[in-house]
Amino acid sequence: MSTAEQIVPTESLKSVPTSGEIRQQFLDFFKSKGHQIVPSAPIVIKNDPTLLFTNAGMNQFKDYFLGNRVPTSPRVADTQKCLRVSGKHNDLEEVGVDTYHHTMFEMLGNWSFGDYFKKEAIAWSWELLTEVYQLDKDRLYVTIFQGDEKESLAKDEEAYNEWKKVIAEDRILLGNKKDNFWEMGDTGPCGPCSEIHYDCRPEANNDGHSLVNNDHPQVIEIWNNVFMQYNRLKDGSLQPLPAKHVDTGMGFERLVRVIQSKQSNYDTDIFMPTIQAIEKIVGKKYQADNSPLGAGGKQSIAFRVLADHIRTIAFTIADGQLPSNNGAGYVIRRILRRAVRYYYSYLDYKQPLLFQLMPLLAKQFEHVFPELKAQLDFVSKVTKEEEEAFLRTLGKGIELFESYISKVTKVNNETSSKSIIRPTTLNDENKLRDFDAKSGIINGAFAFELNDTYGFPIDLTQLMASEIGWTVDMQGFEEALQQQKNRSRAASVIDTEDWVTVNDVASSFVGYTSLETQTQIVKYRKVKAKGKEGYQIVLAETPFYAESGGQVGDRGQLTLDSCELTVSDTKKENNLIIHFVETLPEAIDMAAEVVAKVDASKRQDTSSNHSATHLLHAALRQVLGTHVAQKGSLVNDEQLRFDFSHFSKVTNEEIAQIEAIVNQKIRENVPVVIKEMSKDEAVALGAMALFGEKYGDVVRVVMMDPNYSIELCGGTHVGHTGELGYFKIKSESAVAAGVRRIEAVSGKAAAAHIEEAFSTIEAIKGLFNNPKELLRVIENSVADNKEQKKKIESLEAKQLVAIKAELLTQVETVNGASFIGKVLEISNADNLKKLANDLVASITPLGAEGLVVLAANIGGKASVAIAVAEALVAKGIEAPKLIKEHITPIIKGGGGGQKTLATAGGQDASNLNKVIEVVKGLL
Repeated sequence: MSTAEQIVPTESLKSVPTSGEIRQQFLDFFKSKGHQIVPSAPIVIKNDPTLLFTNAGMNQFKDYFLGNRVPTSPRVADTQKCLRVSGKHNDLEEVGVDTYHHTMFEMLGNWSFGDYFKKEAIAWSWELLTEVYQLDKDRLYVTIFQGDEKESLAKDEEAYNEWKKVIAEDRILLGNKKDNFWEMGDTGPCGPCSEIHYDCRPEANNDGHSLVNNDHPQVIEIWNNVFMQYNRLKDGSLQPLPAKHVDTGMGFERLVRVIQSKQSNYDTDIFMPTIQAIEKIVGKKYQADNSPLGAGGKQSIAFRVLADHIRTIAFTIADGQLPSNNGAGYVIRRILRRAVRYYYSYLDYKQPLLFQLMPLLAKQFEHVFPELKAQLDFVSKVTKEEEEAFLRTLGKGIELFESYISKVTKVNNETSSKSIIRPTTLNDENKLRDFDAKSGIINGAFAFELNDTYGFPIDLTQLMASEIGWTVDMQGFEEALQQQKNRSRAASVIDTEDWVTVNDVASSFVGYTSLETQTQIVKYRKVKAKGKEGYQIVLAETPFYAESGGQVGDRGQLTLDSCELTVSDTKKENNLIIHFVETLPEAIDMAAEVVAKVDASKRQDTSSNHSATHLLHAALRQVLGTHVAQKGSLVNDEQLRFDFSHFSKVTNEEIAQIEAIVNQKIRENVPVVIKEMSKDEAVALGAMALFGEKYGDVVRVVMMDPNYSIELCGGTHVGHTGELGYFKIKSESAVAAGVRRIEAVSGKAAAAHIEEAFSTIEAIKGLFNNPKELLRVIENSVADNKEQKKKIESLEAKQLVAIKAELLTQVETVNGASFIGKVLEISNADNLKKLANDLVASITPLGAEGLVVLAANIGGKASVAIAVAEALVAKGIEAPKLIKEHITPIIKGGGGGQKTLATAGGQDASNLNKVIEVVKGLL
């Protein structure tokens, strides 16, 4: 049974194609027009500092538009995984509320790189929509660029005249620069575009003209044809491109909705199987009201949010981006947590749900995006662990929320003043915005802290506030959020000037075979990042390896016009190799011949560690299992770091096996064979490709014994494994859910590591008078130490009984409360804390007031313990507050604890008597 047949009675779908058929029709159509069909690029962007994720079909072809690379075919078509979580109509908080916006979506596209232009693009668009898909012509509208006087841009008459050939002129609408002039960014290729809109309203009657581009939920854009004609410069001016290109993008989900005659993208066979699976899991029904105020309300939105977000989560993790606390990983974690919050709050489901949907999704996309099915177990486990962690966070957030409400309510009850300063953070009662004591407003700074520090969603804070009749100061929340964005932007902003072209020649990498070459500068530009200025240089030929695949960029020198420039780093921007230098003298002749020389020593050591990662990867799969796959790496001249999929700690025995296998391959001095071949040949050979990497038609295969290690790799390597000398694992640890990390060394670094270890052993031998059996002597010493500690603890326990008895004879009455304050000679901070707690219990019968403060110099540092009876806590005297506000400044330290018992430690043990005096004085 097809997915479509599961949704609607069979008789109503006899002529309705499935989403899979619709996608294939698009690809087949453009293949018939001479287009090469290419696979989707990974959804996670690499080597492009301007993007975290692929947000349009053109991203993977950016180099072609910029002239950095020659396309393999002048005509290309594909379906591309895209992710948008900001920008026009794509605010994350809106996804699921309407019927047609998504985080992850497919973009069907066809491209011409200097080949056909507006005539063919427009004619084929109309042919596909009306003849292949047989859409109702009376529901179609098109827009063209109306021109812009400020930029001296004329109306797009060429597009207008081509559309007149196929559609009535009154359906060709003029659009402004915002809607009908597409730009890659602040600079770069751009041009007018022509959008195609469809009127999905059941009552549509040739009257949709005024609804186009006016955010009507049923009059929607389905296809955009961008005509790349210009290049936007840094100063805002436009210059014509040397070649004209076509870049189109059609939202697959919207197209399927239109063809299947649905009122919502979510009602199609793309999303309904997922929604039906959620219904079974949560025991609730989805009502396709498609509006926040409809019959299903928030519950229906929750179904749509889950159906959308699960795709984003699944495919980004499959493409190598794990949830984390920064960058792209933070975006994914935020999307995942938004989904959890929706099923937790609106579907009343309190356990992990998203991971249960992964098998269904993997099956749905196995033929178009097979990477998810190939990693189904890994993606499911990572997702489940993230869900479990956030569900625990939700519980913690609710606890903090309730504590905040309790604190504010208490302040309200204790003050008669109309205006007070509410607590703004978890511990602060003295900052930011004032509120009416009885108004019931949660401070925005506190709401932001819950969101930012604890991952607690703002709308859940609003929901919980509304349940007790309170509101959230959203102005304060937005201010705090904006401040954080400003800090983040300031820390990451990179200001680049326009490229200055010196020689109009192509750029190429020659560093696999040469570390020094004579070349020339192609172009350069000035940059400013984090307040520092520098320059970026592109060479015609370069031996410098650009950071890629985990291997760091080369360093070295450029010599030209008698000047030596130090290359501090080499990176890729799209397919362009960029050399970073700090200075560029004004008098220098940029057209002069350049000698580019790589630091050979650093390259050799880096290559050694890179080859070691291949040997390590193969050994991990032998020892731990073939489920192991690389999830990240860092290779430099000092060490290697290798992240891999595995769900348990690698034992010492397994580490020993892995090291033994790698070192055996090193001793065998296996030749490192590198060949270029087609990707299909490489896969047939058994080469391992990394998920999330974009490979071309011709790939570079690195072999270290065909029966041991074959990988696709663009990095640099040694000639024979014997050059590694030795391999040693330094550490193994967890780095994320389902991901382990090994740090290791090879070559000179391995020798240095071993030498250091032997030096340490020799030093230890000296401490024990060079015994013959060092291990046995150390074991005996440790056993003796444990025995002595037990004896000391036993003596201290007896001593504490005596000290307690003596202190109980020294109880003072201060302002009606029982008080003990003493500086003691105790060697254990835990004993100090226990004694304080025991004493306060002894001097405060039920309902009595008492306070104990004890201090000690332990190992030259101050240690303080404060115990407070419940009766005093009820009056606002809390142990952590005493510690934070009065004790830590005296001892120059920090501390905390619970209301009745808290401790502190500090660097200054000279003022312990003052500590006692201060607390007594406060009482």
